[in-house]
Amino acid sequence: MLSIAVKSNNKLEIAQISKPTLKKSSVLVKVHVSGLCGSDLPRIFDDGAHFYPIVLGHEFSGEVVEVGEGVSHLKNGDRISCAPLVPCGSCPQCMNGRYSLCSDYSFIGSRAQGGNAEFVEVPEQCCFLLDESVSSIQGAFFEPLTVSLHPILMAGGVEGKDVVVVGVGTIGLLAVQAVKAMGAATVTAIDIADEKLSKAKSLGADYCFNSLDNDIREQMQSVPFAREHQLILETAGSPASVKQCLNIASPRATVALIGTLHHDLTLTHQQFGQILRKELTLFGSWMNYSAPYPGKEWEVARELFSKNLIDTQSLLDGVYEPSEFIERVEALNGKSPDGKILLKWS
Repeated sequence: MLSIAVKSNNKLEIAQISKPTLKKSSVLVKVHVSGLCGSDLPRIFDDGAHFYPIVLGHEFSGEVVEVGEGVSHLKNGDRISCAPLVPCGSCPQCMNGRYSLCSDYSFIGSRAQGGNAEFVEVPEQCCFLLDESVSSIQGAFFEPLTVSLHPILMAGGVEGKDVVVVGVGTIGLLAVQAVKAMGAATVTAIDIADEKLSKAKSLGADYCFNSLDNDIREQMQSVPFAREHQLILETAGSPASVKQCLNIASPRATVALIGTLHHDLTLTHQQFGQILRKELTLFGSWMNYSAPYPGKEWEVARELFSKNLIDTQSLLDGVYEPSEFIERVEALNGKSPDGKILLKWS
């Protein structure tokens, strides 16, 4: 079968590999659409892969075409989205249903061969059934959407809260739509790119601010937030955006840190003092799973997509055939694209 393999650092190519032999309780999935994640970029360009050659791809949808021994809840023809975390099931975190914190997990598309291939082996537990109304492209967005939903659920939801999304890349724009649909009182988007803010506005943000403006805190104070129940979602993953969250937070706000930092974060004593003086609650969010596996995040995602409350078309960079996909990814040279790059097999 054909795959797109990272043969070595900074080298992608179409490669012929063996079709997987099914293990017990696994299925063979014919991949329809697979997305490029921001976490894939260092695996391609910065020696970040666990091994070479590797077939990446953890944001994908497809169709079950073969079932292995012991599979009881899936059949040929079922359309699925992949929940790529394969938890060990036996560590203390797994025993308590905190699968995102598993200490001995595997992961389809980084620690195991992934969905950038015509076929991929997927454990039955990692197959999330798609409703008929959900397209294959939408199915490829389940994983990133649930990344944004995980901290929302950890924070107790957004009903009646003022939600601020700092960083409106793919995860941020999905978060804007999700919190709007889930009953947030107001939705505010913050970024350094006006074109991204314009897109956030079109997708439901009530207020948009460019964080390069020196008076952003004053601007935010001029809009009618309730201010008593503020939830800030940091998705940009930069030291500057984390500091921005502390600066703009209202007293007793909750700040969810989602974006992964690739540079050190240094706080002045005044910046750290904001956490104390405002009595802020800060927590980290890692991956997107809970009990029962894969978690309520995935059920909420299914409901949002089934009700047509999430626009994925506006988030696309493009849908590419294999050779075009390689050209588009290599052209990034390690930088993040403005939209989701999808791979589609003919």
